[in-house]
Amino acid sequence: MRKFIALTLLTSAVVFAQDKKRVAVIDFDYAAVQSSSDQIFGSGADIGKSIANLLVDRLVAGGAYSVIERKAIDKIIAEQNFSNGERADPASAARIGKLLSVNAIIVGNISQFGSEDKNSTVGGGGASAVSSRFGVGGVNKKSSKAMVQISARIVNVETGEILAVAQGHGESSRSSASLIGSGGGIDNTGGGGIDMGSANFASTILGEAVNKAVNSLSAQLTQSAAKLPTVVIQVDGLVADVNGPTLVLNVGTKAGVHKGDRLHVLRTGREIKDPATGTVLRRTDTPLGDVVITEADEGSSVGTYSGATPPIVGDHVKN
Repeated sequence: MRKFIALTLLTSAVVFAQDKKRVAVIDFDYAAVQSSSDQIFGSGADIGKSIANLLVDRLVAGGAYSVIERKAIDKIIAEQNFSNGERADPASAARIGKLLSVNAIIVGNISQFGSEDKNSTVGGGGASAVSSRFGVGGVNKKSSKAMVQISARIVNVETGEILAVAQGHGESSRSSASLIGSGGGIDNTGGGGIDMGSANFASTILGEAVNKAVNSLSAQLTQSAAKLPTVVIQVDGLVADVNGPTLVLNVGTKAGVHKGDRLHVLRTGREIKDPATGTVLRRTDTPLGDVVITEADEGSSVGTYSGATPPIVGDHVKN
């Protein structure tokens, strides 16, 4: 009975993993609030990358999506020479998504980021702000209020159609406090990004507002997972090397193979070809076993084989 229950749970977990929609999250466009960001963190800080990183963490934790790692996205964007403005465009986003072999791509923008302070004294000069000001951060005041507004769109990689939209808003305020505290404590993650996932940042009023906005956005995007189309990628490759149970295949992420995928290993007996073109029409394949992918790059992948018949170089792999 225990074995049956364990097998049922394992099978359910495998099915759930296979049902996850694959998405990529592009760095958020923050052109509308760049001056505010520069006043808070200094010039060169990429809060669009930081917000995207936070969203990825929330989506992965939510479990509805399988999210592509950043380095794969950065590589495609560099190769295709996409500008920051183009990444937010649905048509450009769809092109990036197709190259990444994902079901959909998530793009977004930051429309509000900073503080709204009313009738507060700035510095020690005694000057009073008559009207509210938005976007001034890092300056101690009697009362500070952080406000963050972000939005995102899920884009169909096949058509460029916007499948769903989401809005995230966050506010936090404290008396006698500044946006990021007296010491700041904000770590740079490289490439201009700010570590918004750090405990130091989360404890600031700006950090609280950012996390509220991202949590709201993530919850809405998770609810929209069912709207994403299911894209079935046909994988057809060959075993390039055999070393015990470890196989190297001649197909990788470019062909739709990713870490965690399970592929069938087959041995071809006879191929039926089109006499006019030489194209293989059918093959008489004999199933040998399965290979679970443990690592993959653009043109190849490595996996662990299990099956009664040992594979050889030249055997086919399919999904």
